[in-house]
Amino acid sequence: MAALERAGAAASSGAMDRALIIGASGGIGSAVSAELSRRGVEVTGLSRSSDGLDVTDDASVERHLSALEGPFDLVFCATGALEIDGAAPEKTIKRLEPEAMLAQLRLNAIGPALVLKHAIRLVPRASPAVMATLSARVGSIGDNAIGGWYSYRTAKAAVNQVIRSAAIEFGRSHRHLACVALHPGTVETAFTEKYADSHPTVDAGTAARRLVDVMEGLTADHTGRFFDYAFKEIPW
Repeated sequence: MAALERAGAAASSGAMDRALIIGASGGIGSAVSAELSRRGVEVTGLSRSSDGLDVTDDASVERHLSALEGPFDLVFCATGALEIDGAAPEKTIKRLEPEAMLAQLRLNAIGPALVLKHAIRLVPRASPAVMATLSARVGSIGDNAIGGWYSYRTAKAAVNQVIRSAAIEFGRSHRHLACVALHPGTVETAFTEKYADSHPTVDAGTAARRLVDVMEGLTADHTGRFFDYAFKEIPW
């Protein structure tokens, strides 16, 4: 079913010429940038470490994005973190710390929301485009069967709601836009090494190839939805 959906989508989607990657210096962001460049896409990247972009600060996001000229066929927000300031995911609610939860919400939910707020002017209205945000399967309420990870799960669930709402709003003015959440799988990083357990992991290059395959297949029919790296839909 997923393969048929991918094939049908790819047949009707527009080719990507220009992409904007937010969080381009991170593991997934840099790998997606490289993969897009390999496929002949002109990539513009922004990040905190290279450009001083702070996605949690509205003025910073507005300043950096207002300096760009569109249109971009793809805007991909690859920012986020599993651990912030050493605060590990909570195995029990007894370990929940308000400041740690707020930090997760600022980076993993408010940050991508601000990107959507200021980047919508950079995507075309009359031709196909994609606005994709890196989410995580653990943000799915419907898929949550084991609990735990309160702050990270909550932040990812929040960004999923932002994406769903933005897709509805953007659909009124950008009828050819796909605004989606994407789950990359468990990507090998220093942070995920501690939490992978028995979950299969992939290197950043493999994750990037799979994500770009999905993004190339997206159309307006997919907007407001949540997909994994194999183009399988994840419940909200």
